[in-house]
Amino acid sequence: MIVGILKEIKTEENRVSMTPSGVEIMTRNGHQVLVERSAGSGSGFDDDAYILAGADISETPEEIYGKSDMVMHVKEPQPSEYGLIRQNQIVFTYFHFAADKDLTTEYMKTRSVAIAYETIEGNDGSLPLLTPMSEVAGRMSIQEAAKYLERFQGGRGILLGGVTGVQPATVLVIGGGIVGTNAALMACGLGAKVYLLDRDLDRLRHLSEIMPKNCFPIMSTPATIRELVQEADVVIGAVLLRGARAPMLVTREMLWTMKKGAVMVDVAIDQGGCFETSRATTHSNPTYEVNGIIHYCVANMPGAVPMTSTLALTNATLPYALTIANNGWKGAAIKNPGIKPGLSMIDGNITCKGVAEAFGMEYKAVEIFL
Repeated sequence: MIVGILKEIKTEENRVSMTPSGVEIMTRNGHQVLVERSAGSGSGFDDDAYILAGADISETPEEIYGKSDMVMHVKEPQPSEYGLIRQNQIVFTYFHFAADKDLTTEYMKTRSVAIAYETIEGNDGSLPLLTPMSEVAGRMSIQEAAKYLERFQGGRGILLGGVTGVQPATVLVIGGGIVGTNAALMACGLGAKVYLLDRDLDRLRHLSEIMPKNCFPIMSTPATIRELVQEADVVIGAVLLRGARAPMLVTREMLWTMKKGAVMVDVAIDQGGCFETSRATTHSNPTYEVNGIIHYCVANMPGAVPMTSTLALTNATLPYALTIANNGWKGAAIKNPGIKPGLSMIDGNITCKGVAEAFGMEYKAVEIFL
């Protein structure tokens, strides 16, 4: 199979979908890999490293799309790429269709095969291709929150962990999955008082056993969120519904009850956000205020640490990319059933129920196409 590695063109996105070592493994398995010129430069991988690994360097995305059986991205294709995608071509990337109706409707017109990183499942029901970026985003959320709590950034002027004789900051983490757990661990490590909310009682029992003593796992309810946002100096939105739009958990009215200069970090912004007042921001302009509350809603947080993120992403995606290249998308989905949930669109049909439900569109089971 001919596999194309594209240069990311979404604003301030420096990751790349495959490292030179990943390319070497693909080529050793008999596949041709085309890498767009300078695709890896933002992550610290130059073209010579890809050439040494066996890749052919392509000058333009048109060439990549025109020659490749499967193209790989980190973020969803941008509007300038829609016309380049061919019918039946495999596009393997993070899509997050349920958060973007325009992307969904335009992408259907390509009649290609969209395989979404974020909904591929492991044998245990986990989301192995979402996990590494969730780990990065969860840890970064606290790093960014600590920065924007500083007075010169518009925050309350609070040190997250406090000092001797002074109370630490209070951090509310909504969602006890990979993002939330990593955020809570980072905040606890800095000495903050952390409330970690989740709706799964078994998950809460597990978190109670493994988390530090300054973390308090609590059942998530609307009443609990309303109460704790009033105490919080930092609120981290870390909820996930697989393949679907994130639920709205912090309302505009709740902001009136919060401390001025508090910081809200919406890690769920890729899937529409879980704060009513959230709107996507960028690394160059990451924050805005609503009612005196700082909002950080960068939609590609791991793009700020592209070397770490690219290495972690390739570690996770490479086995799946190799399976798809070796077997084709149908054969791969049969060989590894965990790939089936990743098949979000096939020949203009939505095959992810969460996406169809988000926009009231027709859903077709992926088994029809297998």
